[in-house]
Amino acid sequence: MDIALSKEDRAFAEKLRGFFAEEVPADIRARLARGEHPTKDEVVTCQRILNAHGLAVPHWPVEWGGQNWTPLQRHLWSEEIALAHVPMPISFNTAMVGPVIANFGTDAQKQRFLPPTANADIWWCQGFSEPNAGSDLAALKTSAVRDGAHYVVNGQKIWTTLAQYADWIFCLVRTDPTVKKQQGISFLLVDLSAPGVTVRPIRLIDGSHEVNEVFFDNVRVPADQLVGEENRGWDYAKFLLGNERTGVAGVGLIKTRIARIKRLAGQAAAHGRPLVDDPLFRARLTRLEVETTALEMSVLRVLAREGRVGPGKPDPVSSVLKIKGSELQQEATELLVHVLGPAALAYRETADMPDRFAPLPEGALDALPTYFNWRKASIYSGSNEIQRGIIAKAILKF
Repeated sequence: MDIALSKEDRAFAEKLRGFFAEEVPADIRARLARGEHPTKDEVVTCQRILNAHGLAVPHWPVEWGGQNWTPLQRHLWSEEIALAHVPMPISFNTAMVGPVIANFGTDAQKQRFLPPTANADIWWCQGFSEPNAGSDLAALKTSAVRDGAHYVVNGQKIWTTLAQYADWIFCLVRTDPTVKKQQGISFLLVDLSAPGVTVRPIRLIDGSHEVNEVFFDNVRVPADQLVGEENRGWDYAKFLLGNERTGVAGVGLIKTRIARIKRLAGQAAAHGRPLVDDPLFRARLTRLEVETTALEMSVLRVLAREGRVGPGKPDPVSSVLKIKGSELQQEATELLVHVLGPAALAYRETADMPDRFAPLPEGALDALPTYFNWRKASIYSGSNEIQRGIIAKAILKF
């Protein structure tokens, strides 16, 4: 696919750029431009602004807030959001559970969940991984036993991102332990305020709280919160993960980090000159830019194939995007730390010590935590090792 934009596509991107600059609060965008992370309220505020203008869920069906955009336009939307430093709509809502409900849910489920999901009136989290079922997700053991008009759920989920903010969790649960492990899984929607649900924080190495454990102790879940057919949850999970792996390439995110790296490298001193003038650094930065452009072209090719494989059957090529995207995201955070040098060692408790770090470059307080946090990029959405297995079987036919 030709990556050059037509006149119409450029106008489309410029219109989005103008909207984000005019409608999204400038203070929020400025904080993100410095490398800081948005708060929960800022994410919700921005998603509601986008949703009010039909820009929160453009990839959804039109009747549920989507836009009849081309794959290229959807890519430009995603990229312009990142380049404008606007918080992305909650991915658990818009890229994960929303499309699953829209494609496989009942009419009642669509009416009940899709509007508040698009507007961030509900914050969803993902209940997939378990202590002994991460990369081998099909080994999950959390059970859901039918009891009249309810399922009784028992088990544990782990690494549940931002569950401390969430109102609901979409879960993979085992409803038939007697069949092949992939065939006995169902997709269930659970209210986190239900009796028997416990959310427990996992503190990360930098002291932050992003992920959680979620426990289910005889949680009664109404049977009408089962999405699709019982024991078909693995198919819906593959559909969800296929969507996630296409978006998880993070082209726009990598571009914003490259822009920060260039800006900071123009200021940093290395052997008496800006680091950007160092030929070895420039070679490394150029390689990152070239590979990001190649990744973007690959994303566009995958999007152009969208719809040809049928609903519920994700394109296995998305695994390639997940691998390369996560690697480039990690490389960008590593290069950012390299540019900041000793200033990247600053942390919030020492930010008021000007004799040690004065003045702090933009985003220095978040650079090292971000670097460590993005080590996980090669693990989530299915580890890169698992993705290589998918590529070998589904693409190379090994």
